[in-house]
Amino acid sequence: MERSVRHVMHFPSTPRSALLLAALAAGTQLLLSLVIAAPAVPQLTPPTIEAFNQYIRLTEARNDAELKRGSGLLWIDALSGSERAQAYDQLRRGEVKMRKLVTLKDGVQIRCPDGMIHHWVGLAFLPAARLADVLGVLEDYNRHAIYYAPDVERSEIESRDGDHFRVFLRFRRHKVVTVVLNTEHDVRYFRDSQMRAHSRSSAVRIAQVENAGKRDEREKTTGDDDGFLWRMETWWRMSEADGGVYVQSEVVSLTRDIPAGLAWLIGPFVTSIPKESLAFTLEATRKAVAARSRN
Repeated sequence: MERSVRHVMHFPSTPRSALLLAALAAGTQLLLSLVIAAPAVPQLTPPTIEAFNQYIRLTEARNDAELKRGSGLLWIDALSGSERAQAYDQLRRGEVKMRKLVTLKDGVQIRCPDGMIHHWVGLAFLPAARLADVLGVLEDYNRHAIYYAPDVERSEIESRDGDHFRVFLRFRRHKVVTVVLNTEHDVRYFRDSQMRAHSRSSAVRIAQVENAGKRDEREKTTGDDDGFLWRMETWWRMSEADGGVYVQSEVVSLTRDIPAGLAWLIGPFVTSIPKESLAFTLEATRKAVAARSRN
């Protein structure tokens, strides 16, 4: 879920930069479409999937250990005393605290051939909220297209068995190019106590939509697409304290790698979306919970 953000590119005054600017002025959308559709775009291969699955297994084990421990559940709790105090103060002033994470195997970074793993955690404080208010918004998937618009274009609960959900979300993400994705998620919620809860969500299907909203709209074959989002795994934690609720979301996603020589063009799009999307999700959650609490 990501806000539409307008960026201005600055280039030094050189003949080459003039050509780049001319190309952008002539149609960045067309240029990116040609780049993305080029044969050099990697497909979602078994080695890429295995690397991501290994990353998730290790991340899952760390999350399970932290939840079992039952204390220091927010990522800022691991900061030093003064940093931690400052972070809590910033949260209560309305900031969203973000951090890029990396899961290592035996102290070594996991190599993901032809893919990029993005791992972010974000934390927000929802003043005057109750845990039930937050869960009421997060579990209300039929209204996520309202709460998280414009990034969520359509949403619905496909099935529910207690705290176990199967949901459909249609994402629309725009940054130079517009990408529409049909996704299905398996989500489970866990009530840890009267004041704490957590959830675990896996995207079980992600399909890029071509010609979205038109008569010839169709889904591309999963894994044989433009690689904007191949996998997504999410962990939420909620803790009611200090007159409100702390809401933390950790997301690991998998995208295509960036072709050599095109990092200047595609790099910002691929690498900035995960962070911006997570920040937007937390801000939108705070607004939705505040509106729910007033009603």
